[in-house]
Order: sequence, then C-alpha cells, then structure tokens
Amino acid sequence: MTAQQQTVEVSRPHLVLALCEAPRALAEYALLQPALPLLRRMPAGDGHAVMVLPGFMGSDKFNQPLVRYLRELGYRAGGWGLGRNRGVASLNRQQLEREIDKLTEGGAFPISLVGHSLGGIYAREIARRRPDIVRQVISLGSPFGHGGDAGSNASRLYDRLNPDKRDDHTAQRERLATAPPVPTTAVYTRGDGVVNWRTAMQHDGHDQTQNIRVQGSHCGLTLNAAVWYILADRLAQPADNWQPFSWNPKATH
Repeated sequence: MTAQQQTVEVSRPHLVLALCEAPRALAEYALLQPALPLLRRMPAGDGHAVMVLPGFMGSDKFNQPLVRYLRELGYRAGGWGLGRNRGVASLNRQQLEREIDKLTEGGAFPISLVGHSLGGIYAREIARRRPDIVRQVISLGSPFGHGGDAGSNASRLYDRLNPDKRDDHTAQRERLATAPPVPTTAVYTRGDGVVNWRTAMQHDGHDQTQNIRVQGSHCGLTLNAAVWYILADRLAQPADNWQPFSWNPKATH
C-alpha cells in the first residue's frame, strides 16, 4: 500500500457530508414511513434474542423504532439498557452482560447483536469473547478497520470523554479489524459523514463475513429502510445455514 493510499484510508469524511448528517438522517426517517408496509411483509422471526447497541453518544431511545420493528417481526428484541454510549471509559461490561443474559434467558438461547457505529465494535468484541452465545453480528457504520480512530469526525469528542482509553496499540487495532468467529455482516455507506466508510468494511474475513453497501448517512443507519430490509433478511437466516445476502434472493437461495 502506498503512502497516498494510506492517507486516503484514514482521512476524515468531507466536512460537507458531516454538516449534512442531521438533515439526511431526517430524510431517511421520512422515507422509512412509506416503506413500512413492505418491510412488515419480511419473513417472521423465530423468536431468538436480538440486542441493538447504540453508537457513540447515542442511546436506546434513538433506536426505539428499530427495536419495535424487530419485535413486530417476532424477535425478542431490546436495547442495551446502559443509557447514553459515551465510550469505553463509561462502559459497564458487567451490566451489559447482565442485559444480554436477560434477553437470552440466562444463556438458553443465542443472541444476535446489531451495533450502530461504536456499538458495532462492542458487538464484535462480545462475539469474540463469547461466540458460544452469539448467533451473529451485524455492524452499521462501525469503524473497526485499520485507521478507524483517525478517520472519524467524532474522534476529538471521543478522546475528550475517554482520555485514557484510546485503543491505538497496533496489536489491539489488529484485533478489532479481525472478524469475530461468528457470521458477521458489515453494513456501510459511502455517504458517511462521521467515519471513513472504508474503515467500516471487513477485510480478510472468513467464509461467513460480508460487506453490504447502502445509500444514506451515518446517523440515519438505524432509520434507513434498506438497512431494516437487510436486518430482517439476515436475522431470518437459519442458525446452521448462513447464506450471503443478495438484493435478489433467487441469486443465492
């Protein structure tokens, strides 16, 4: 890789994209409404547990529409129950594990983890530590790849709130970029105004990893109709027969 390529990979998204994040997210929410009749016709869930983890400075409140949709499909869906996600410095791992335990009824059932941005990094790390209880991981605009810390417009605020927790050690970054040993889907958008979209893609994954591109903003990924469609399709995958996603289901099934 050349020095120029490396610079491109870790550069922050263009300022225009960052400034337009809020209005674009609102537009995605508006476009979600007419798509709901179709989305409610997606395959019914099998009742397994699904946890939706919020992004940096996000909370369960912002993800309530997505959680309600997943419940409508038939999943035992819930948020992470830890309030606002301010970063690893304020992350209570023991409490998070208790919340997972609640959704899985004491570990009796595997859980699917859906994480937005920083929440997706948490989800991947949970799956890495506890692959026995994680059915699959789906990250939405999560900068787990190399250069993810330098390629984020939120990095300065993150550093301010987590001054002693910056995870920039080479070995640690290598671990974050490695796919967890469960089916793993990375959803990303080239219109991302918060993180460099290249760092939200899985490189050198295993045979049950996939990157899926959508149109939209970073902040609107949990309110994006295409993302909801992808989530409904991925969560309906049989636990023992994972197949890659296709916009044309007949192409892969």
